[in-house]
Amino acid sequence: MRAEISFAKSLGGILFVGLAAASCTTTTKPVATAAKTAQVQPAKVTFNYTAKDRDCLKRAMYFESQHSDEDGYLAVGTVVMNRLTSGAYPQSICGVVAQEKQFAPGVMTREVKSQAEPQLATAADAILMKGARHPAVKDAMFFHTDGLKFPYNNMHYVTVAGGNAFYEKRDPNGTLQTPAPLPAYEVAMNYVPGESMLPPQFEALIPSAVPVPLPAPDPMSTASTAQMHITAPVTQPETSIEPEPGMPIAIPTPRPAYDSVMLRGDTPAIGG
Repeated sequence: MRAEISFAKSLGGILFVGLAAASCTTTTKPVATAAKTAQVQPAKVTFNYTAKDRDCLKRAMYFESQHSDEDGYLAVGTVVMNRLTSGAYPQSICGVVAQEKQFAPGVMTREVKSQAEPQLATAADAILMKGARHPAVKDAMFFHTDGLKFPYNNMHYVTVAGGNAFYEKRDPNGTLQTPAPLPAYEVAMNYVPGESMLPPQFEALIPSAVPVPLPAPDPMSTASTAQMHITAPVTQPETSIEPEPGMPIAIPTPRPAYDSVMLRGDTPAIGG
């Protein structure tokens, strides 16, 4: 009996010491909580553009890239968009392109060859509708013909495309010396139909010439205004035509009015 009591005491002591040791070596681990923070999407800055602005963008790309290819077009177009979104230049595409002594002489007036139109349109729509930018141009707002040399130490070259060398203006520490343009994902381009202009997708619906029907002249008004020639009546035996019994009599109905909207080729506005 005493042996059993002694065994029980020994066992209890072992358990107590084990628990005490465990309490000294075990640390409480905090419960990991995944703090889900909602990612705040930056608000986009909206710039309006018209069909004329789209044409100005194509002109800059065409005349400044030596009529080269889509890569050259996109590089020049990126410079135009960088200037537009930097806040340091006019707030419209045409204003940027037409700024004095900035782009090629005659950029707003010279003829664009029709052969280049499809590729120019593709590049312009990629920039305006899809936010495309030339990745190597980065924040560049300046370029010159490739091969020329200048003695300035703030010309940080980033790429060559379409026969042009593109560069940013940075100080010796690498800091940008011009206002930074907005990245494409922070820019929203909003098409605004100009005066007497519709979006390109509706231009095909406007007929080039619409025949406008003229109303039939009123016999009474014509008779009152036209010169009347009176001739002696020819005597004819009086006859009368009576409809046969049961014969239907046709009653004239007024002519339906023309749909003035269809005649003008107007198309209802879509969107805001």
